[in-house]
Amino acid sequence: MDTASDDRALIKAIAGGDAKALEKLFTRNQTRIYRYLARLVRNEAQAEELLNEVFLGVWQSAARYEGRSEPATWLISIAHNKAVSSLRKKREVSGYDEEAAGQIEDEADTPEVTTQKLDKAAAMRAAMQGLSAEHREVLDLVYYQEQSVAEVAEILSIPEATVKTRMFYARKKLSELLKARGVDRGWP
Repeated sequence: MDTASDDRALIKAIAGGDAKALEKLFTRNQTRIYRYLARLVRNEAQAEELLNEVFLGVWQSAARYEGRSEPATWLISIAHNKAVSSLRKKREVSGYDEEAAGQIEDEADTPEVTTQKLDKAAAMRAAMQGLSAEHREVLDLVYYQEQSVAEVAEILSIPEATVKTRMFYARKKLSELLKARGVDRGWP
């Protein structure tokens, strides 16, 4: 059974009140959702609170999941809505500790590759700060959350053409910012 099918089965079990299924869904998706939230709200404590709210929302709304989108898309949509709502309530966003987020290690990489990626990721994060919030979010959803253009359009409630346009201009601007910092576009 693939991950999406397994997650669908977990969501169905959660809808039936299975707390163990929620725990398993949380364990499988918490790191990815947390990283997305941390990049969006730029505050670790707030991202942790929102992560809990996301899975509380899953518990409360699992019965309404119709399976029209992938489970990962549904979870990120919930996270996006919680983050946007939180940012609206709290206009001043406190500092995001980029180094702490950069320390979240990818278990598949060797320490050397991880170090190279962290260096380049730090440069990438710094350059991404020069992008508009809309451009940063589209890049985050496509490249970090591995969502398709259609899924991003669904998550952000915007047309697919708008997603493509934002991607084009975001990549162009990011390339210019990285070039100005002397960073090549390759990846270790």
